[in-house]
Amino acid sequence: MQKIVIPATNISTSRFIFGTASLFNAGSFRDRQKLLDAAADHGFSHFDTAPYYGFGMAERDLRHLLGRRPSLTVTTKVGIYSPGGEMQPGAAILLRKIGGKLLPSLSRPTIDWNVARARKSLEGSLRRLGRERIDLYMMHEPVLRLLDADEWLRWLQQAKAAGQVGAFGLALTADKLEPFLEAGSELANIVQTFDSLEKKEADVLARYHRPFQITYGYVSGARAQGNTSSVAAILKEALGRNPHGAIVVSTKRPERLGQYADLLEHES
Repeated sequence: MQKIVIPATNISTSRFIFGTASLFNAGSFRDRQKLLDAAADHGFSHFDTAPYYGFGMAERDLRHLLGRRPSLTVTTKVGIYSPGGEMQPGAAILLRKIGGKLLPSLSRPTIDWNVARARKSLEGSLRRLGRERIDLYMMHEPVLRLLDADEWLRWLQQAKAAGQVGAFGLALTADKLEPFLEAGSELANIVQTFDSLEKKEADVLARYHRPFQITYGYVSGARAQGNTSSVAAILKEALGRNPHGAIVVSTKRPERLGQYADLLEHES
């Protein structure tokens, strides 16, 4: 799969990044490892995760893949945490997810913009991923008015200087992103944001003369707007929307992974 350097950074990733938000739903541990290995076999060199994904299980699953293939790189996040913690067993996670449909508090995340909590989260993510450094560390859906931006910037710069983080930025929707762009915050030097073909949310970046770096949400956004085009057709347009950056995609079915490299081959 084609690799690119994220615009305005020195970070190299596969053009498509494999997202793990729904990895827990892909089946057993063996099924999940098969899916992750298949993604790497098809050229995905960068994987996107978060402590909240699979209530910590996504990071733990990635530990095995990253151990087998140390050249792969990873994004994880900070600020949104799992109900029940990130080290609960699979059965407890399943019960929370099922029970949360009836009692939302069982699966509702905790949002905390306290840097002391973030320090513990970083240590936990490093441990779960089995890494000494996280390649790209993103604040997960932050709201500027709810946090001390200067304190967060100092802490993230310290984590980078200490070698725990390769680079850092924001992973968030456009409405939350714009205040950071308007303020000229250095926290927004790297941005991962939701975008869709229909609403073109990421155009907020262009208004502040910023390139598209990492975008996500094209298929889910299309479906929400009633777009029934094939995944391949949607992603082909998405590549035109974000011609130089990376796009986060996901699937629970290994046999579908070949379509992503095929799309890039046809693009070139």
